[in-house]
Amino acid sequence: MLKSMRSILGRKARKPSLADAVAPRLQSMPLPEQQTYVIGDIHGRADLLELMLELIDAHIGGTSAVNPQLVFVGDYIDHGPDSEAVLTRMRELHESFPDNVVCLMGSHERMMLDFLADPATRGPRWMRSGALETLRSYGVATSDLEESPEFDAYPKAANALRRRLKKSTLDWMEGLPLSWSSGNLWAVHAGADPGHAMEAQTARVLLWGHPEFDSGPRSDDIWIAHGHSEVDTPRVAEGRIATDTGAWRTGRLTACAIRSNGRYDFLQT
Repeated sequence: MLKSMRSILGRKARKPSLADAVAPRLQSMPLPEQQTYVIGDIHGRADLLELMLELIDAHIGGTSAVNPQLVFVGDYIDHGPDSEAVLTRMRELHESFPDNVVCLMGSHERMMLDFLADPATRGPRWMRSGALETLRSYGVATSDLEESPEFDAYPKAANALRRRLKKSTLDWMEGLPLSWSSGNLWAVHAGADPGHAMEAQTARVLLWGHPEFDSGPRSDDIWIAHGHSEVDTPRVAEGRIATDTGAWRTGRLTACAIRSNGRYDFLQT
């Protein structure tokens, strides 16, 4: 996958023309410094991830993109059947293209890490959020966790998951960033508090959202691309770019391809 990306990363940027110098900046649109692909929540659908990489590869090859950026907004695990495969692929992409592939932490990755740190306390919430499918993808038995689990079922499952989860993958997950930015475009998992600068957002807000996030555009011309909240149709409006189309149940994984001139396309499996 991403067959054309290695050659594209080697392209030299063209020199700016006079037209570029005098062209007005469309400050009402997202303006990343390079062509950027923001990919929504994957939730264990390794099959859709591979399809999306093919779509992105074809889209990059059909444009004059220089140094394109891929940003995944988190929630790689849970609900879908192949969380282990998705995590492996995410790490592989990041390590193969460290300057061009960003993997953000999502709320489900945070829940998994919290479960491993404190299974008895954090286990019930994660189990209600699609964790059984993740555990099964790692070969962890889940029968003791269904219906009314005993107190010690959560520590047992956590120990089993730790034995099957590579430490290098766990370390990689713990180091996932909460945000990424370029130009006036920011990517986060869930949302942001419109009353605070992006640099001042808390981890809780970036991972779980804010009640006023959808109230209207920010006053600082910042555009925020995000996942977390499912939408029937992806949209770009009022400073927000929604990309989570419920891939795990709908089969529709979405990416927003945003050019440095403010134009954008949606790619969808």
